[in-house]
Amino acid sequence: MTHTTFDIPYRRQTLGNRLDVIVHEDHSCPIVAVNVWYHVGSKDEAPGRTGFAHLFEHLMFEGSAHHDGSYFEPIQRAGGQLNGSTNTDRTNYWEVVPSNAVELAVWMESDRMGHLLPALTDEKFHNQRDVVLNERRQNYENRPYGLAPVALMAALFPAAHPYSWMTIGSPDDLRAASLAEVHAFFRRFYHPANASLALAGDISHTHALELVERYFGDIPPGEKPGAAEPAPSALAPRRLVLEDRVELPRLYLAWLTPALFTDGDAECDLLANVLGGGKASRLYRRLVYEQRVATDVSAYQASRELGGFFQIAATAVPGTTLETLEGAIMEEVARLADQGPTSEERDRSVALTESAFWSRLEHVGGFGGKADQLNGYNVHRGDPGWFGHDLARYTDAEVASMRESARRFLAAADRVTLSVVPSGRRATAAPDSQAVEVS
Repeated sequence: MTHTTFDIPYRRQTLGNRLDVIVHEDHSCPIVAVNVWYHVGSKDEAPGRTGFAHLFEHLMFEGSAHHDGSYFEPIQRAGGQLNGSTNTDRTNYWEVVPSNAVELAVWMESDRMGHLLPALTDEKFHNQRDVVLNERRQNYENRPYGLAPVALMAALFPAAHPYSWMTIGSPDDLRAASLAEVHAFFRRFYHPANASLALAGDISHTHALELVERYFGDIPPGEKPGAAEPAPSALAPRRLVLEDRVELPRLYLAWLTPALFTDGDAECDLLANVLGGGKASRLYRRLVYEQRVATDVSAYQASRELGGFFQIAATAVPGTTLETLEGAIMEEVARLADQGPTSEERDRSVALTESAFWSRLEHVGGFGGKADQLNGYNVHRGDPGWFGHDLARYTDAEVASMRESARRFLAAADRVTLSVVPSGRRATAAPDSQAVEVS
């Protein structure tokens, strides 16, 4: 099979303190992306002490020893942009700045890596903890269907598994956290030996390394943490119902699937496109267009470092039961497992994936841009230039391998079935569902 060639030239060098530095030169526009990945996420937390990685996403914008103030103001005044994010497996921070402001961005990133704790006061800690608690209320507790992922993760993974809780953490855990515990968490994970730094754009390799060595070179390396060792994930079928302040019932089906970059992961991604990837997908055509029993339907493969999961969600139209939706969805899943996708569905799914690959690389910075992708492959594969290998996982997938993945991972019984229904209407849930409460 012919592979699409990715040519993203880069140079990687590891400093004496074990910080990986990746430089990609692109002089087509006078901007530079500065991107840092720390190999820490909610998977590195422990039961009873959750939400620390996401909390640091907030704390690291609040000032460091030599810039004890907001990180947004200096970068934005220089004409740049910045942001950060946390997921189960990593935390990242990035800036995109005019070329003449790259030294500012590099210095500020180095100061919060090497000198954050002297500026991390009890007042800042309590302030940002309150911000996170409010974010949780807005995004989960007070949002329609917002508590569904909380219930799903707790059902899919055993209580000791780090994917059984949300990245944002438990409110009780956040309230119980102390400043000393937060300091200890930072010292363990936020240092050169556990980080990857990428610079992409209008900067030479030589100048980039000079800046990085100047500002990062004297930061102590720290000790690289050991890999997380989760509890085994053997899914027992569960049928749950959650009452919520919603108008329409919604059904969620979820299965455990392969971890990121392992065998079957790419095929599950492609199967998600076939089942629920847009208006041409099987479930959208059947449930929304033809039978008109759902207002929406989606499917996706959540690929994560320690293990993945596959989810289908559909919202019932008034008068339609979730039992009806479940029956129709499982008929399509069973047909896919039995017959596999058509060659046209396989080709469409691969084309959608390839388009998404190229779309991410249209920008040097930001979420998913070149600097972000270089760091991602470096952290997860040890190879910043793994673009082509990654895409080949999809272009090499065949109808037969997709069918085998559907048979292996989307078995009818081995799943979590969650009904989210309007308060007081538990009877509208899928049959045999047990009540679940989350907070």
